[in-house]
Amino acid sequence: MSDTDSTAFSESTLRVAAALAAAGHPHVPQMLDDAARTAQQAADALGIVVGQIAKSIIFRRKSDGAAVLVVTSGDRRVDEKKVGALVGAIGRADADFVKAATGFTIGGVSPVGFTQPPVTLIDRELLRFDEIWAAAGHPHAVFRLKPQDLPRLTGAPVEDVVQAPKPQTT
Repeated sequence: MSDTDSTAFSESTLRVAAALAAAGHPHVPQMLDDAARTAQQAADALGIVVGQIAKSIIFRRKSDGAAVLVVTSGDRRVDEKKVGALVGAIGRADADFVKAATGFTIGGVSPVGFTQPPVTLIDRELLRFDEIWAAAGHPHAVFRLKPQDLPRLTGAPVEDVVQAPKPQTT
């Protein structure tokens, strides 16, 4: 990780930094030396378990085309039926939709700092950890937080939105 000052941040990372500062969040975005476009890449770069990565998954609500953000633990898969039961039927979102609807590119979607706020749900599985990390608007940018910070920062509810984990085989 590099100690990059905010003058080196992208426009989208500056939006995230401003949102965090406005909310009184104690941690600013940090730049990783390598891109972390996946939860595993981010976890490896930070030296943490993949579950501590708060990955942001964007869907498109079918009824009105609204962006739906699910912030989930990096070691879990979103259950689209559970999300649909909470917000209405959803479909996959392509890279162009994600950029247009959120202001972020895939691999850098943050839970805060949107150009247009999405409908947001937070995965309760994130509460297993004392500390998590989320993307900060760019594939190289992340910020540290406690899972309990997410509802305060986003205004979103904590829900059961993931598939049941597969049993471990020995």
